[in-house]
Amino acid sequence: MDLKKKEMLGLALLLMGNLSLSAQEYSSSEIDSLVKRIERLEQQNVALQQHVADASSHSSQEEEGRYQGDPSYRKYQIGGYGEMLYRHKDYSYNRWGGNGVYRIDRSEVSIPRFVLAGDYRFNRWFQLGAEIEFEAGGVGTEWEQETGSGAENGELESEWEKGGEVALEQFHITVPFWREFNLKVGHMVVPVGLTNTHHEPIFFFGTSRPEGESKILPSTWHETGLEFFGSVGRGYGRFDYQLQLVTGVTVDGLDKYNYLGGAKQGLFEQDIFTSPAYVARLEYKGLPGLRVGGSFYWCDDAGKNSNYPHYYSDFKVPVRIFSGDVQYMNRWVTARANFLHGNIGNTVRLTRATLGRTSVAYGGNTPVAKYAVSYGGELGLNVGNLFSTKRPLKILPFVRYEYYNPQEKLDDAWTGEVEDPRCQVAAWTFGVNWYALPYLVVKGDWTTHHIGTKDAFDWSTKYHSENDFSLGLAYIVWYDKK
Repeated sequence: MDLKKKEMLGLALLLMGNLSLSAQEYSSSEIDSLVKRIERLEQQNVALQQHVADASSHSSQEEEGRYQGDPSYRKYQIGGYGEMLYRHKDYSYNRWGGNGVYRIDRSEVSIPRFVLAGDYRFNRWFQLGAEIEFEAGGVGTEWEQETGSGAENGELESEWEKGGEVALEQFHITVPFWREFNLKVGHMVVPVGLTNTHHEPIFFFGTSRPEGESKILPSTWHETGLEFFGSVGRGYGRFDYQLQLVTGVTVDGLDKYNYLGGAKQGLFEQDIFTSPAYVARLEYKGLPGLRVGGSFYWCDDAGKNSNYPHYYSDFKVPVRIFSGDVQYMNRWVTARANFLHGNIGNTVRLTRATLGRTSVAYGGNTPVAKYAVSYGGELGLNVGNLFSTKRPLKILPFVRYEYYNPQEKLDDAWTGEVEDPRCQVAAWTFGVNWYALPYLVVKGDWTTHHIGTKDAFDWSTKYHSENDFSLGLAYIVWYDKK
């Protein structure tokens, strides 16, 4: 029994016992004072219970807000997030031959990412933010088997890497002017798509990030530049916005299989700023539990950002991306949906120019597509509310559907080329998330990928399906703040 309950019970017993004594021993004002104190404590107890319930039902939303910009620290805060993953697969490495994969049982374990993050407030006007990611265990020397790219098809090679990287994902100075207008300068996340804007692992259901956006865009996508951001309106009319001018994508990483997935800069000591990108994102947050967002990305000429710009000097390669997403959360339901459309211009000349400078075939039967698309949604129900426990229980069975295709449509100028149907993927995921702690989640799921179809219920394509069973553990936390 907590202190408030003991105090309230003691006062009640004291009042009940002493009311039987002579009325002359207590004045009416003293009795009224005791009654009012009991009522006040009862109200505080009810408010506390309601606060605990609300905190449990909206913990992910609250932590999301704190993680992406906690104003409560006075000097510094140190935290981060991480994931551990086990996967069992029933398919081979190479999808790009014949009817796709052949059946083979294999399992793997990994540390997809371990991230350290921190903020430091120099004074009222200048705040430092940084985030360092250790992906797939970091770097080292080992043999690596190329998979999934469609280019090297299982070739073994020795590289100075360990299948991962150590990356500075964020490093920026923020100047907070007002609630409505602030400035950020440095290296930051590009807010395009649901996965990039909310990429921390407790903010999506599956053991891995949603595949669609991660196959078409860099994930996590981070570039260098400046950003204006803030909140406008209040109550039901509240909106958050971000406006960025950052380094644009480069044509050197464009390909059929991952579209813009490998096109972000950062491979070399300097990033090219010849053709920067303009990014805008707007989020509506006026209704409790609801968030609706949309993003637009524009790079006028990705060819100018190439390390071989003379190959692309006589034509432009414009890149446009549109994305939209929605999330709704309450005590019982968590639902998310997203849509993304990518458009690259002059892909015929781009592919031929790239083929002219490298032996890696971007041309021939591997043209870069004009359009790429991804859409999907996930729905979870908190069945933990069905159980009466001392501490609120949060267990969410969920289902997710995704369709994505990095080669949705070729440029009409292509002759004799068709879209590769093996780039089309319709995927269903069924699983459960158990929040052992508010910001520590145990995940399990099963995913089936249907290749060569955009029909969500087409189970009989000519290409073999790909199935995964996965278990994961993810957390997000602030270790310390002052």
